[in-house]
Amino acid sequence: METRHKILLLDDEPDLLELYREMLGQLPSRPEIFTATSGPRAMALLEAHPFRLFICDLKLPKMDGLQVLSIVRRKYPALRTVVLTSVSDEQFRSRVYALGVDLYWQKPSSDQETRMFLECIESLLGRETEEAGFRGVQSKSLVDLIQLECLSQSSSTLRIINGPLTGRIWILHGELVDAETEGVTGEEAFRKILAWKAGSFEILPPEPEHPRRILKSCNALLLETAQALDESAGAEPTPGESAPRPASRLATIAQGEEVEFVLAFGEAAGGGRFEALGLENPERLAQWLERTLGRFSTLGEQLRAGPLEQIIGLGLQRHVALAACGDARLCIGWRHSLGAAEVRERMKKVLATWS
Repeated sequence: METRHKILLLDDEPDLLELYREMLGQLPSRPEIFTATSGPRAMALLEAHPFRLFICDLKLPKMDGLQVLSIVRRKYPALRTVVLTSVSDEQFRSRVYALGVDLYWQKPSSDQETRMFLECIESLLGRETEEAGFRGVQSKSLVDLIQLECLSQSSSTLRIINGPLTGRIWILHGELVDAETEGVTGEEAFRKILAWKAGSFEILPPEPEHPRRILKSCNALLLETAQALDESAGAEPTPGESAPRPASRLATIAQGEEVEFVLAFGEAAGGGRFEALGLENPERLAQWLERTLGRFSTLGEQLRAGPLEQIIGLGLQRHVALAACGDARLCIGWRHSLGAAEVRERMKKVLATWS
């Protein structure tokens, strides 16, 4: 019989406890949810049950969240720990991660933030402690860690330690500013740091005056670096291979400036149903892309407007462009700093290159 993981949730607001109990109870792994409204009650439950995950608020009466976490980290070092709080303070974040907490998350205020939070919790429940990763976000890659910082529009300095090597990455309002390690800076240092598979990190206060040496967007540079690492890993041909495989057309598009993600299906996916770069959950977007292009194509036929060329949607966080190119279907995420005309022109170049 499969054992269900146990989660302990500590918050002094009973209504929030009930809300989060219902949310967490719907996770795919169906964990058992226990709740506590005070630090002493939480400590008593931890003594009585083998919990997999502990989720703690910071603002608590008498015994605050930081005190509880410091005790929990000492007594139960294998227990995964998460801070779920309304406190938005970089010093608190730094202190929390310095304790070895796996995740610091502000209480969700939208459906998207709630989905992302639940995905992180499910990931923490499923990961084994012996897997490689960076302590602070259990078993997460450094790419995951940087994406979390950029997605939350944080300003911080990441100090990463990998054995004798030390590196720093500067982030300001969710944008990469600079990186430094082994006597190099900027993009070169960033690529070196991202090649590290495991280690430890701490989040230091931001340095707003630090000079900017990285001009590319976070996602664009992550995509480019991931592609470079893949090419490096495949530099030695395997038995039966005469030479390394060339980069895909999709990877070439993803390396373009201002590109945040690329999704393709049909002919574009190289024989698969779809292919994506820069997306954690591409299947849902692929389904939406297929439905949207189909509906607009049908509308174009009804209006006798001619064949569909492309659809551009403008958003506060990013812009999205959809296009059909022969049997290929493409969806590209662009930085929100671009105007509609710029997105349109860049899409024309992408489609011309693809053709």
